[in-house]
Amino acid sequence: MPYLLIAPTLVLIFAFLFYPVLNVFRYSTMHYNLAKPKLTEFIGLGNFKEIFTDDKIFAGSLWVSVKWVVMTVSFQIIIGMIISLALNRNFRGQGLVRTILVSPWAFSGVLVSTLWILLTHQNMGFINNLMVDLGIWETGVAFTGNPKTVFATVVSAAVWRGVPFFVIIFLASLQNIPLEIYDSAKVDGANGFQFFWKIILPFLKQTVIFSSLLRIIWEYNNIDLIYVITKGGPMNMTLTLAMYTINTAIKQGNYGYGSTLNVISFLFMLIFMLIYLGLSKKYAREEL
Repeated sequence: MPYLLIAPTLVLIFAFLFYPVLNVFRYSTMHYNLAKPKLTEFIGLGNFKEIFTDDKIFAGSLWVSVKWVVMTVSFQIIIGMIISLALNRNFRGQGLVRTILVSPWAFSGVLVSTLWILLTHQNMGFINNLMVDLGIWETGVAFTGNPKTVFATVVSAAVWRGVPFFVIIFLASLQNIPLEIYDSAKVDGANGFQFFWKIILPFLKQTVIFSSLLRIIWEYNNIDLIYVITKGGPMNMTLTLAMYTINTAIKQGNYGYGSTLNVISFLFMLIFMLIYLGLSKKYAREEL
């Protein structure tokens, strides 16, 4: 009876999760392009060979993905930690401030992207108008059109949207620290840095590890902000591997090649997660 009751759920999971995933691996071994249906055939590792030998976009998009993940997640963790430590104190209007600071997490990626497009617009954007009015800049800057500023612009949008994720998680963990530990640290004369490094950080270690791992996976596959703001341009400066996969499979209809890019992304993330979790467990054992 228990297996019979969970059977519908298992069928749905297989139909909407496992079957599509298995199909991706199957398509990665095929030449499958919707624009050329008569040329569909099994080619084995042909797509993989082409990606690593002839594809001039793959390496650049992979490097952009690495920079994107490192910068967005690092800034989100640092800023999220600072804000959560500040919000953990008692002060008047605490609830209102918390609500305002975590509100970006409730916005959709498209809405956040549109907001940042309006803020950074060269002629009508709030930032450019403010800087020109203050006399800091003579003319507006094309934040999303300039190769020198476009990456920082999309990273800023992702950080602004993602910081509340860490604020909520860190704040919940901070409130689980026993008050007696705070009092003992004060009696022992611990300063602010010692208090953070010796007490707060060890308590938050597991939270930081798993929340950052989840966020790394999310940001690696995140395309909504980049797609709406820059569509991967200019000159592929913001073209991540996930964005390249979407362009290849969905926009160009080359599902075989796009599936191969997806398989490579999966293998990269799998290796990273195994190394990350292995190092985390090793660090925990050394502390014990």
